[in-house]
Amino acid sequence: MDYLKLVDILGTAAFAVSGVLAAIEKKLDLFGVFVIAFVTAMGGGTLRDVLIGDVPVSWMRHPEYGLIIFISAVVAMLFTNIINNFQKTLLVFDGLGLGFFTVFGLQKGLALGLHPAICILLGTITACFGGVIRDILLNTIPLLFRKKEIYATACIFGGVVYFLLLGTGLSNLPADIICIAVIVIIRLVALKYNWSLPTIHSKSKTDGNT
Repeated sequence: MDYLKLVDILGTAAFAVSGVLAAIEKKLDLFGVFVIAFVTAMGGGTLRDVLIGDVPVSWMRHPEYGLIIFISAVVAMLFTNIINNFQKTLLVFDGLGLGFFTVFGLQKGLALGLHPAICILLGTITACFGGVIRDILLNTIPLLFRKKEIYATACIFGGVVYFLLLGTGLSNLPADIICIAVIVIIRLVALKYNWSLPTIHSKSKTDGNT
């Protein structure tokens, strides 16, 4: 199997699991759980494919992705009884999905000969927007937009590291592995130590005039 295909499958499975955990936490019914698993796994890749004109989008051309999502969702539901903290487990699988899908999006851009900055954008879209759609459907502020979350930033940083590694003459496979590791580590360490980007806001002023 092509290792990029494996990366895509692993990313699909990881995000499907994160979708299941998020849906169960919101107490959705069985149909709702499968819908959230699907949109989480396929949302970012669908937007990416539409942007680059790769239509019909990948999951329409490759129905096996539906089976991967179904199996991942069933396995996740079977093991929910032994998961003590849905939120922490969700964030772990979300981090893994970010790493795998960022690399796959980068490779899609490279295959089209796009500028590195656009490749990083495609990788970030692939990785992040399934989670955005998931959170919107679950009536939650998307992780991407929360001030205390290092989310898209991890993907962008991983993408920059990836192209720096390629610039040193490193081949694609080790660069891919390092990129995935960097993204996952940044995401999980940021969660552990509550790292966040600075915010821009104005303090409310109390009007003392009468």
